[in-house]
Amino acid sequence: MKDDAIHELARLSVSLPSDLLEQLDQMVAERALPSRSQMIAELIRHALAEHNEGLADSILAGTITLIYRAESGRVRQALAQTQSAYVVEIISSQHVLLEDDQSLEVLLVQGPSGRLQTLCDDLRKVRGVQQIKLVTTTALLPPLHSHGAAESPAAQSTSRASR
Repeated sequence: MKDDAIHELARLSVSLPSDLLEQLDQMVAERALPSRSQMIAELIRHALAEHNEGLADSILAGTITLIYRAESGRVRQALAQTQSAYVVEIISSQHVLLEDDQSLEVLLVQGPSGRLQTLCDDLRKVRGVQQIKLVTTTALLPPLHSHGAAESPAAQSTSRASR
């Protein structure tokens, strides 16, 4: 199947106030995008992800970005304890030390919208967290390994060949 069939394009005609169109054109130029259509598609994707955040049953992927004061490890310990209750939703974590005893942590997450929002709210309650933001998308990560799952055909053939 060709990629064209998967990403079929549809035309849309939109009427905008002239000042809004000027602002859109300025944004397209500043980002060096090839067309207004690309910018409008990105804005629609953001709006759809934000809309789906409000639907508790929607499964979303995304990131939670935190800025916090490291203060002698107490905050890191509290964050780790909070995160341990969400081990199914947290795929990975990246931590970077910043200046002035601050830390930046980015969590890659996937799960029901309501659960991701609750995770974000619980992290926000940790004293020392200065900023937190959840950014989501409706595009999901491919299925991860599960315990007891059958081996992939490639792994089975490699296993047989080594016997």
